[in-house]
Amino acid sequence: MSWHARRLAAFDIETTGVDCEHDRIVTAAVSVVGDAQPAESRAWLADPGIEIPAGATAVHGITTEHARRLGGDPAAIVEDITGLLAEQLLHGVPVIAFNARFDLTILDREARRHGVRPLIDRVGGSARLLVVDPFVLDKRFDRYRRGKRTLGAVCAHYRVPLDDAHAAGADALAAARVAWRLGQAFAELRETELAVLHGQQIVWAAEQAVSLREYFAAQGRDEHIEPAWPVIPAGAALAA
Repeated sequence: MSWHARRLAAFDIETTGVDCEHDRIVTAAVSVVGDAQPAESRAWLADPGIEIPAGATAVHGITTEHARRLGGDPAAIVEDITGLLAEQLLHGVPVIAFNARFDLTILDREARRHGVRPLIDRVGGSARLLVVDPFVLDKRFDRYRRGKRTLGAVCAHYRVPLDDAHAAGADALAAARVAWRLGQAFAELRETELAVLHGQQIVWAAEQAVSLREYFAAQGRDEHIEPAWPVIPAGAALAA
């Protein structure tokens, strides 16, 4: 059975901003779905310990006051998320994350910030990660399609409903459904073993970063586009 028809661990976060080194998790969700089994879903609201800027609130709807009043301890939440994802990975279930470079790097930095054992360490190193990123795959398998590559745009293209965009649970499930659609659409993709596919995405993500940097350069813009995937090495900055 192809990977896309088996169990998938969909993961998404909403944050205080787009800086992987300094911004914090506000909401998160993990939904383990597929393989004709009931979905197992968890969601978290954290008190990030810093102010949530108005721009971030405009995206996900969570204010600083709301997070402080109802949010949980961020260290405990990061432990929960990291432990759950590690458990799935160690059982061969891939993590599905749209633009995984952002979500998994934020999770990594939050773990280090709070003294939680990072996901990479729990699974035995980066070579043991199994990540499927519909953002990278869509750009690879439909590279010449014009228009945006946001989750909403990609969902619309692949006829995946997304009724509550920027809610972590809705975005996580949408990413899993897009991954399933991609597997259905492209034989090469569904016939590739997960470990091989993970390695291919490392290469494709780097190539896509070079292509985007060249595009910006042609417009006279000197932009840093991070090539590392799915976790940026500690200390590197992610271009917004």
